[in-house]
Amino acid sequence: MASATATRSSEGDGRRPRRRRWLPSPLTRRILAVNVLALALLVGGLLYLGPYQDRLIATELEALRTEARIFASALGEGAVQRAFTDAGEEIHTLSPELARQMVRRLVETTETRTRLYDQAGTLVSDSRVLVGSAGTIQIEELPPPDSRSVPARAAVRVYQWFTDAIPDRAGLPLYREGPADGSQRTADVDRALAGDMGATVWRTDAAAGRDGPGLVLTVAVPVQRYKQVLGAVLLSRNGAEIDEAIRSVRFDILRVFAVALAVTVLLSLYLAGTIARPIRHLAAAAERQRGGHGRHAEIPDLTPRGDEIGDLSGALRAMTGELWARMDAIERFAADVAHEIKNPLTSLRSAVETATIVKDPERRERLMAIIADDVQRLDRLISDISNASRLDAELSRAEPEPVDVGAMLTMLAQLKAELKADGTPDGPPRLTVELAPDADLTVPGLEGRLTQVFRNLIANALSFSPPDAPVRLAARRDPAGCVVVTVSDDGPGIPEGKEEAIFERFYSERPAGEKFGTHSGLGLSISRQIVEAHGGTLVAANRYRPDGGIAGAVFTVRLPGTRWST
Repeated sequence: MASATATRSSEGDGRRPRRRRWLPSPLTRRILAVNVLALALLVGGLLYLGPYQDRLIATELEALRTEARIFASALGEGAVQRAFTDAGEEIHTLSPELARQMVRRLVETTETRTRLYDQAGTLVSDSRVLVGSAGTIQIEELPPPDSRSVPARAAVRVYQWFTDAIPDRAGLPLYREGPADGSQRTADVDRALAGDMGATVWRTDAAAGRDGPGLVLTVAVPVQRYKQVLGAVLLSRNGAEIDEAIRSVRFDILRVFAVALAVTVLLSLYLAGTIARPIRHLAAAAERQRGGHGRHAEIPDLTPRGDEIGDLSGALRAMTGELWARMDAIERFAADVAHEIKNPLTSLRSAVETATIVKDPERRERLMAIIADDVQRLDRLISDISNASRLDAELSRAEPEPVDVGAMLTMLAQLKAELKADGTPDGPPRLTVELAPDADLTVPGLEGRLTQVFRNLIANALSFSPPDAPVRLAARRDPAGCVVVTVSDDGPGIPEGKEEAIFERFYSERPAGEKFGTHSGLGLSISRQIVEAHGGTLVAANRYRPDGGIAGAVFTVRLPGTRWST
């Protein structure tokens, strides 16, 4: 039961099953299979020696035809006797005795079996049959003694089994020895007795040869005297030399294949090692990162390789760094949230505890006002925290659309002017907009979020500006194609050294006299997060007068004019 539970848990947590170390990796097996298969297909094509065998057979048949014509010419001249018919007409016939003697002498220098048939198709002479006083003796060619070793014989048997169908000989007629008296003739002999030449390539069964089935080539040529067919000479020769030539070529190919196979396997293992081993190390490091409880597990740096695996290593290292940075940011954000929420909660608890024991109605009323302010502060703080936590998810899912920044700034300035006309106490709404003439101020982005950025910057500038002092909005496109927007005011500026600190979460630097707790300190942080998600930058700096004094603050937003990605 415990083992079953362990199996389910290992499958459920997404871990890869452990592979035995002595087994090659699946990637190694695939590389080996692809390379060896390609080599095997090439060698298989080379081992198919059908055209080569056909040329050898054609050459052998042509030599056999030439030899048969020579034999037929010799027999037609030297083994012919004259005879007379009953009508007294002179005719020519083959002399059996002379024919046998000539056949024996003609085949002394060749290994070709020669058979001679007379005009009636009767076997007159066979080079393998000796006729003497003791009767006839048939000569049977025996294969030479097999002096090969057992492994060599086994290799030949395997070769014969493997190459029996390369090329396929099943379509050839099967050669069988007829009776010794020659009563059974082949079609080639009948064709020769009819005055034509015949040639056939036969196959023998497995019992006929030492190394399996072979070939037999036969050629039949008519024996003629003054165009008169006196008989037919049949020459036959086995294809051992052809088989030996083909076998020799194939063994040469197989020897080269063995060397090429060894080199291919070694190179494949080397290639697989340079691919599979680094990937396995990266996977193991990623597994340690996933299952570990610290940052001691590091992704191997393979970027010096300069290939795709190096790119993968760099991407994994960058991704791991981004994940740890995001986790650190989440931890800091959680700590900051806890700290910021704790302050109003402490004030709220103190006010509630005090209100229960205070009897003075006026003091109790002031305590209730403090409680109401703290509740509003908590509500505002929780709302801003919720917006900030949802921002990343929204920016990663949203599709950018063309946004006209110039029209957006004009709309915000008009909105502030209308609020002033209605008498709404929303700060000094003196806004001026300066747009570069004939400039395309369109950027890809999320209109709602970019509007939130500029509203935050405008509200921040208005809150620090003196009464009736202008807040200037300017937009232009720089030579790099980016849209640059500046929001400047005439306020007290940014404290020295705080140009970056004002973008930190929950940092608040408010004008003197402003009611405490009306701002959560997340506005500028959220604005920079939105701008950076659009691929841009948001920086703050001070403006200085000629005498060196601070003339105000200026916030600069730079947005790329091409598609952004998160």
